[in-house]
Amino acid sequence: MPEIDRLVLFVVDGLRPDGLKEAATPQIDALRNRSIHTGAARTVMPSSTLPCHTSMFRSVPPERHGITTNTWVPQVRPVPSITDVLHRAGKRTAALYNWEQLRDLSDPGSLDFCCFIRNCDYPAGDLEIAARAVDWLGRGETDFAFVYFGYTDIAGHNHGWMSPPYLEAIGNVDRAIGKVAAQVDDGRTAMIVTSDHGGHDRTHGTEMPEDITIPWLLCYPGVTPGEIAGAVSIIDNAPTIAALLAVEAAPDWAGRAILTS
Repeated sequence: MPEIDRLVLFVVDGLRPDGLKEAATPQIDALRNRSIHTGAARTVMPSSTLPCHTSMFRSVPPERHGITTNTWVPQVRPVPSITDVLHRAGKRTAALYNWEQLRDLSDPGSLDFCCFIRNCDYPAGDLEIAARAVDWLGRGETDFAFVYFGYTDIAGHNHGWMSPPYLEAIGNVDRAIGKVAAQVDDGRTAMIVTSDHGGHDRTHGTEMPEDITIPWLLCYPGVTPGEIAGAVSIIDNAPTIAALLAVEAAPDWAGRAILTS
């Protein structure tokens, strides 16, 4: 197991793998070259933001955690999130995001630092989230950070997935990720770059491949880069993060740790 001091989870809302191929993304490309990666990871149904993020953090499908819309409801049979598990293990946790409904991804008290800014409706919002992340992570007080960028999804809804404005939004978030990666890339930090769902036309939420196929890459010190041959699911994120930070996975989690190609 690699010796990791810190892990940053970057989530780009509504990011399609083919969007990464067509947009100008030199920062993410550089991370991919040092990572295990796939352009064929799968999200859950419904392929909407809060259900997908809840599955990402709690490592179970929506039929288990009960979140099927973008409105949070209490879980009937609670499953801890990766943030909850890490906090209980004594890890320092942070979340920076610009879509407010993500406030319920962990239980109250599990975050040591939280930054929400209502600015996902324009490109500069993602850059502002990045600037706040650079500032906070530069203090060296965090073991796990969730850094979310929402404008790509807004561009897809407003202009259409794979439209020129959507591809420009991907280029914008590439710059945002690059700024944060430059701050934390110290030889002891792991980074995941992924999405919650894709999209088609000006919408998402279906079982269409354009909606449920997402990119996933993991860069950590000592990894042997390469494309992942097996299946990767959005529910694999929490077990992977726990394994890299040497914390035991929650028994209710359904995913598996993805550490090699």
